[in-house]
Amino acid sequence: MKLITVQANKLGILTFLLCFILLITSCSNDDSISTNEIEEEAEEPEIQPEDELPLFSINTSGSTIVDEPKIDAEVSITQADVVSFTGKIGIEIRGASSQMFPKKSYGFETRDENNEDLDVSVLGMPEEEDWILYAPYSDKSLIRNILIYDLSRDMDRYASRSQFVELNINNTFQGVYVFMEKLKRDSNRIDINKLKDDENSGEDLTGGYILKIDKTAGSNLGEGYNDQNSFTSLYSPTNATIGQEINFLYEEPDAEDITIEQKTYISNYVSEFEDALASDDFMDPLLGYATYIDSDSFIDFFLLNELSNNVDGYRLSTFMYKDKNEKLKLGPIWDFNLAFGNADYCSGGETNVWAYKFNERCPEDFWQVPFWWNRLLQDPEFVSQLKDRWNTLRAGVLSNASIENKVDDYVTTLNKAGSIESNFNTWNILGTYVWPNKFIGGSHDDEIGYLKNWTNDRLSWLDSGINGL
Repeated sequence: MKLITVQANKLGILTFLLCFILLITSCSNDDSISTNEIEEEAEEPEIQPEDELPLFSINTSGSTIVDEPKIDAEVSITQADVVSFTGKIGIEIRGASSQMFPKKSYGFETRDENNEDLDVSVLGMPEEEDWILYAPYSDKSLIRNILIYDLSRDMDRYASRSQFVELNINNTFQGVYVFMEKLKRDSNRIDINKLKDDENSGEDLTGGYILKIDKTAGSNLGEGYNDQNSFTSLYSPTNATIGQEINFLYEEPDAEDITIEQKTYISNYVSEFEDALASDDFMDPLLGYATYIDSDSFIDFFLLNELSNNVDGYRLSTFMYKDKNEKLKLGPIWDFNLAFGNADYCSGGETNVWAYKFNERCPEDFWQVPFWWNRLLQDPEFVSQLKDRWNTLRAGVLSNASIENKVDDYVTTLNKAGSIESNFNTWNILGTYVWPNKFIGGSHDDEIGYLKNWTNDRLSWLDSGINGL
């Protein structure tokens, strides 16, 4: 009996162990299934075609894109999985200091089958031939330029129409770009008269002209600033210490096409404006500067550059234009990738300085701010108009909420497209210093948070600064 009992006990123990093992194995399998289900649920949702950014695919047939000249290529644009445009283009690298970056910006012109310039509508923008694919790189928020351009147009000041896109070149993904209009004379861009080469006297000679204060680049004739491509102000920049000058480049008509008579007219016009501004009668409505310039355009240009503390403001990428029988206007604005606290030199990252006082902080920089702004702000009438405009805009277009909503909308658009992740997978620069970053965020969210906080601090400072002028 004892033997039978022991054997029965052993059998019971073995049966128990077998059941326990089966139970553990079953639970383990169940856990595995459960974990897989959780992992599947945690996967990123598939990006819907309508949420994808337009994709520009450029094929150069093996040729390398260079600074100049434009090379032949083909482009196709895909929107929501549908090819919306295909065509021939001529394309080149563009930009000045930005060419140091591995992510290049490009300028291109659309062409017909015979490789002649062709006006087309791209992404719903008005027909033209000249376009830009701007590459945000040191601007890790990706949005600085598109933000300021949208704000300008909201203020009824034309700025380049812009849209986020993605770019492939020869089947290599290049990340997030901003597709935009090149600044030029056009009824839908800078809407001024086309000045012909035989219009050299009388009323015909009065417009239209586009000038810019900028670095020499592109098709400027000769080396540096010279009589062929520019004229020089007779007034030295305030606080400049090494003999710097202000040079006005001919943009329209350009250096190759402008006639001697047209050069003489527009250079004399600007000189007369500067003479009037520097004179003892500068505040006189008939004898002073107001005879020569559209003050409202100068005020809006000032506010946009000060809003963003644009370290390049007033002294580079500064466009101005004059139409037939009209005054000189300042703008459109251009190139704000180093604005909104994205520069670590000359107080470009600070929220509590005046951008127009750049010369005081960096008097030895080669490119200086013209004397205009110090003088204009000595006129009580100009200052009064400036304050009124600022306070009106702060109640609407330039309110904290309005600007923050724009930023949130851009981020939502980029996130829904999966483009933030794909861009920084391609360009692994988050958490890394890229010249001339003032702030280095570990994530894109950090970069956006910095931009928002910086802008709110800047708005607060300007409320006191402008109203205290």
